[in-house]
Amino acid sequence: MFALQKVAAAALIALSALPALTAAAPVEGAQIEARANTGQATYFYPGLGACGKNNGNGDLITAVSKLLYDTYPGHTANPNNNPVCGRRIKANYAGKSVTVTVVDRCEACAFNDLDLSPTAFQALAPLAQGRLSGVTWDWA
Repeated sequence: MFALQKVAAAALIALSALPALTAAAPVEGAQIEARANTGQATYFYPGLGACGKNNGNGDLITAVSKLLYDTYPGHTANPNNNPVCGRRIKANYAGKSVTVTVVDRCEACAFNDLDLSPTAFQALAPLAQGRLSGVTWDWA
């Protein structure tokens, strides 16, 4: 009987924590709001991006990580219709900043990394640097 009371008490404690756990869960369709993100920046030579548009080296554009792209609220099986496409991001590094438009998906990027066009990357640092650590960014 005493063991049954212990199990019942443990169950009540676990159930009382459930609202706190579910309150922290993301809500489907929620918008990702402006907040500081920190990651690395690299550059790539653009062409036809995951958003279905062609871009060139001189465009101020970025690819976001596949982890962000594929979980962005409202995403569908068709990557061309992803609501992150066309969103603007302001990236900052070493006192410099550039505003870019999301047009692609980066396979090798970590969640908060950005893969910039050469022109966008050069607004932050010379291409010879190749990879920038500590880049901060927010939705613009």
